[in-house]
Amino acid sequence: MYPSAANETALKVVAWDGQFGHLRGMARSSKPSDGSAAVPHRASDGGGTAVAAGAVSAADQAPLQLEKFLPYQLNVVASLVSLALSRVYARRYGIGVPEWRVLVTLGQYGVMTGKAIGAHTHMHKTKVSRAVALLEKRRLLVRRANRADMRESFLSLTAAGRTMYEELAPHALDFANRLMEVLAPADREAFDRALRQLTERSAQLVAEVAQDEGRTAEEEDDT
Repeated sequence: MYPSAANETALKVVAWDGQFGHLRGMARSSKPSDGSAAVPHRASDGGGTAVAAGAVSAADQAPLQLEKFLPYQLNVVASLVSLALSRVYARRYGIGVPEWRVLVTLGQYGVMTGKAIGAHTHMHKTKVSRAVALLEKRRLLVRRANRADMRESFLSLTAAGRTMYEELAPHALDFANRLMEVLAPADREAFDRALRQLTERSAQLVAEVAQDEGRTAEEEDDT
C-alpha cells in the first residue's frame, strides 16, 4: 500500500548491513553452546593465517576499541532497535521515524507546539517541521493558531490520526515486550535505573560542552 516506505525500509536494511555487518562476525565467533572456548575464523592458507593472527593481536592491544566503546555500543543498540521498530509503522502506515515520534507524542499529550515536540523527542526543528507537514498533508493532524504567539501553532491529531495512534500502540508495546524478554525479570529494574542514569549524565555532558563552547566564544571575542 505504501511502496515508498517499503523501499525506505529496504534501503535501511542495506545501510545496516554496511554499518553494523561486523556484528555478524562477532556472533559467529561467540562462545559455542557446549561451553568450549570460541575459535575466531582464520584464513586457511599459511601466510594468511599469520597475517590474520597479527592483525587480531594488534587490534586487541589498541588503546581504543570501537566495539567495546560504550557510546558506540549504545548507538548500535539504538540504530538496530529503531530499524526493527520502524517496520511496525512503516509497512503498516507508510510513515518514517520523525512522523512516528510526532504522532506518538501528540497521541500522548494531546496538544503541543512544534517547539515542544522537538524538545520532547530530541529532534531538530527542521525534522519536526517536515514531519508535521507530511502528517498534515495526510490529514492526520491539524494546526491551530496560537494567539499569544503568532509565530507558532498548536498541533493536535485528527480523528484519523488518533485512530492510527490507537492502532499502533499495541503493536509498539508488543515489540517493546519482545525486546525486553531477553532480560531476566530481576535485571529489568537495574537496567531501567542504569538507563535513566546514563540519560541524565548524557544531558549533563551536553550542557557542560555547550557551556565550555560559550566560554570559549567569549574568550575569543575578548582577544
